[in-house]
Formats: sequence, C-alpha cells, structure tokens
Amino acid sequence: MDFNMKKLASDAGIFFTRAVQFTEEKFGQAEKTELDANFENLLARADSTKNWTEKILRQTEVLLQPNPSARVEEFLYEKLDRKVPSRVTNGELLAQYMAEAASELGPTTPYGKTLIKVAEAEKRLGAAERDFIHMASINFLTPLRNFLEGDWKTISKERRLLQNRRLDLDACKARLKKAKAAEAKATTVPDFQETRPRNYILSASASATLDDTSCPPSWAEWKETYPGGWRPPCFFLLPLNPSVTRARGCLSLPKDRKLWNDEVDKAEQELRVAQTEFDRQAEVTRLLLEGISSTHVNHLRCLHEFVESQTTYYAQCYRHMLDLQKQLGRFPGTFVGTTEPASPPLSSTSPTTTAATMPVGPSVAGLAPPGEAALRLEEVAPPASGTRKARVLYDYEAADSSELALLADELITVYSLPGMDPDWLIGERGNKKGKVPVTYLELLS
Repeated sequence: MDFNMKKLASDAGIFFTRAVQFTEEKFGQAEKTELDANFENLLARADSTKNWTEKILRQTEVLLQPNPSARVEEFLYEKLDRKVPSRVTNGELLAQYMAEAASELGPTTPYGKTLIKVAEAEKRLGAAERDFIHMASINFLTPLRNFLEGDWKTISKERRLLQNRRLDLDACKARLKKAKAAEAKATTVPDFQETRPRNYILSASASATLDDTSCPPSWAEWKETYPGGWRPPCFFLLPLNPSVTRARGCLSLPKDRKLWNDEVDKAEQELRVAQTEFDRQAEVTRLLLEGISSTHVNHLRCLHEFVESQTTYYAQCYRHMLDLQKQLGRFPGTFVGTTEPASPPLSSTSPTTTAATMPVGPSVAGLAPPGEAALRLEEVAPPASGTRKARVLYDYEAADSSELALLADELITVYSLPGMDPDWLIGERGNKKGKVPVTYLELLS
C-alpha cells in the first residue's frame, strides 16, 4: 500500500482547520458565510421530501405486509440480492383451511357446500391481494426506494462537500483578516532604536535583521553605550518570524513588514481559490436540489398508479364477494336477514336475497326479470296471503315507469310475485305502484 505522507499531512491539516472553524462558529467566535434565502428554501424542501418519503414508504410497507417478521425477511433477501420466496396470503391460507374442513365435515352437507364456496371466493381474494401487492411494490415502493438510495445519497454527498467548501472559505476569510490586522499594526510601529527597552538583550537573529553585514556588538561597545555594569549579552537563535520577534521584545522591522505583506498576498490568493471552489460546489448542489421538483412529478405519477392498482384490487374483491353472495342466496334454507346496511348499495341492481317469509302473490303472465320484459302494473294485484310494510333506507330515483321512486324513512307496502327477480319487490304507496330494490328497504314484521 502506497502512503503519501505529504498528502496525508495536508489532509490532516485541512481537517483540523475545518474542525477549528466549525467549533468557533458554534461558539460564536467566527463569522459564517450564509447561503441565500432561495438556497435555504431548496434545502428545507429537500429535507422535507426525504423525511416524508421515508414515512410514506414505511407505512405503505406495513399496509402491504402487516407482519413485521415477514418485512424483515424481505429486507434481508433484498439486501442479499436474492429473490424473495413466494408467500401464501392470509386469504389463501383461510381458503385452504375451509376446504380441508369441508372435506372432513362432509362436502355434501349444506355446511360443507358453503365452506367450499366460501373457500373458492377467499382463494380468489388471496390471488387478487397477491397481484395488488406485486403491482404496488413495482409501481410505488420501488421508485420511492430508488429516490432514497440513489438521488438522495447523491444530494447528501454534494451537500457535505458544500459544507467543507464553506468551512474552507470562512477559514481563508479569517486568515486574511488576521493577516491584514497584523500588517496594519506592523506599519504603525516606530523603528528599532526608538522603542527597544534599555535593558534589551539583542538576539543574534535580530541583529542580523538590522544589517546583514554587521557583527554582534562586543561587550566593550555595549558597556560604552550603556554604562552601569550590564551583564554580557546572550545570543540565541530565534525563528525569523514577526510574531516571535514581537514576543521576544524585538519590534517589527522593515523585513517583518515585507513578511506580513507576503502573508496578506498569500491569504488573498487562497481566498480567491476557496471562493471559486465554493461557488462551483454551490451551483452543483443547487441544480441537484432543484431536481426535487422532478422527483415530486415522478412520485405523483407513481401515486396515481398506486391508486389505480388499489382500485382494481378492491373492485375485484367486490366482484368476488358479489358472486359469492349470489351463490349463497341460491342454496336451500339460506336466510339473509334485513339488518340495515352501513351504506347505500352501489347500484339499483345490486343483488341480494329477500326474507324467507315475504308474501308471494299470484303469477303474472309474461312477467320477467327487469330489463327483459316490461311489467304491466295494471295487471299486478296484492297477494291473497297479505302484504308487508317496509321502511325506505335511502332515496331512490325510478329508472323508468315500471319502478317506484322512494324517499328515505317513508313507509310503503311491499310484496313479491312468482318468477320475479329476487332483488326486487312490488311497492305501493297510495295509488302509486312499481318495482323497488330490496337493498333500499328494511322489512318490518
């Protein structure tokens, strides 16, 4: 493995500089470059999109698979890039139990026959649920996961780079500010002879800065200039650095001023480079954040497809249960009560069964189910065995002259005729007479 020590040291220095800048910003000891309001709004919208996408994804997974153990298993298979094994749905498992129960209890008995019929319907419901889960996973869950695992990771990476560029930029600004302050202070300091203290011990490096050709003063020269018994000067090496010379008592010299000028020029150059890199990274990040609008459009399309698949699923369930209801209504001895339904029927032709005790009138020649032949109301008469009262549950608008319009909560007289569709009854209200749907009525005793 090839280690580049210079690069490693440089990266460590950059990391330390960023850490110092970040800490000083948190404590309010350093200035921070603020992004424009539009950029901040883009960041907030991206974060909000990410958070709500995660919540919607998790809850949709719960809706499609309520079993948490099954969800964990599917997650592991997905991470291992393996195909998820087929799993029996709850409806299919119920159908299997009902079929086995019918086989053991007797498939020829009324209970066994009903179990078989219900098992077939539950099996179809389970198959419809499987198709719905498959379509929802492809059309809705997969695009949401792709956004979180693809686009959002790219956005997060570029945002981290932008944060680093901003820290570098602010560090360069702080460095330039300090360099300019030191340069300004150096230009206002008097020359060496006016400001040095009388008991000042000159260092060898400081002497060299006064005159490159001069030699350190002898003890006789020092004693002649400063009578009073001074101790011999000690000459020690000091780095030729403005901050060190000031700390040691050597005030800024012309060469120190030049060093600070060079430091300011270097800081300005670094600031220009840092500003260029920050602007470039900000533009890249802005373009990615503006792409969130396209993500919303894509998620909107996926949401429509999810609703379509869910609508198809529930429509299939309704048809399967409708078929099952028809089959159960034709079995001998089946009784369906007249408990008030929770909501109005979907249409006036929704099939249901009538009470077993409904009075039946005499047959009418030519009478047929609705839509096959016109009912001649003038030939219809109440049955000799009597009629029943019924309360109207919902408003009903007559489709033609053979039907009777209904208003919710009104009481009407109803009876049935031989050969008549079991979903309909003959209703009378005063002098008016016509067919009425059973699902809109509550038969009274």
